[in-house]
Formats: sequence, structure tokens, C-alpha cells
Amino acid sequence: MKEVPISYVKANQTGIVVFVLLAFAFQWTWLVALLWLIQLLGLVSGGKWNLFVAVSKGFLSRSGIETQAAELTRFNNTLAVLFLTLSLASFAIGWSMVGYIFTGFLLLAAGAGLLGYCIGCTIYYQYKQFILRRE
Repeated sequence: MKEVPISYVKANQTGIVVFVLLAFAFQWTWLVALLWLIQLLGLVSGGKWNLFVAVSKGFLSRSGIETQAAELTRFNNTLAVLFLTLSLASFAIGWSMVGYIFTGFLLLAAGAGLLGYCIGCTIYYQYKQFILRRE
């Protein structure tokens, strides 16, 4: 099973938190769009084109550290892209408050991840349990 260094996951979460806080503080919806692009590129490339990971690779160690399953990282990244897509769609139709709410959900998830609780992991686990019960 492929693994992703947790330091890369944390770098991505930190980038999300910083971008969202700046977008909230200055009401820069274009920054939400840029974050969506960064996350989408990371999703389609398996993390190789994620700007936050690329920038952090220069000073983060990969050896002897905690990892996360690549499948779980991909699931969490998919959730991030989903929330950002819903946010941008809301902004596009003039529902700014709804757009910020969806972006806020992503901020909460990334912030919780930085503090040690993976909301996406919990959702993923429950999803897998649901699938197993149906079989």
C-alpha cells in the first residue's frame, strides 16, 4: 500500500488554513478559486502537483516519519475539492454567505487535522463500514 508522509499532509492542511483565513479576512473569493486549482491539481496528479507539498518538500524530511495511506489522503483531497467546488458555485450564483460556509467547513476540517483529528478519516471509516454492511 502506498503511503504519504504525514508532513506532506500537514503542509497541505496548513496551506488550506492560510488561504482560507486570508480569503475570509480580505473577502478574496479569487483566493478560494486559486486554492481549488491547487487542490484539483494535487488530486489529479496524486499529490505531485500540489503547490503546498512542492514548496514544503525542500525542508521537510521523508525518512523515519509517520505516514498516511495514499487512499485516505486522496479521499480527503476529494472532499476538499468538493467543498471548494460547492463554494465557488455558490459565489458564482451570488450566494456569498453559502460560499463562505462551504469554505468554512473546509477550514474546520483542515484545522482539526492540524490539531490531530481527521474528520475525513472518520467519514471514510463510516463509508467503508456502510459498504461492508451492505455486502
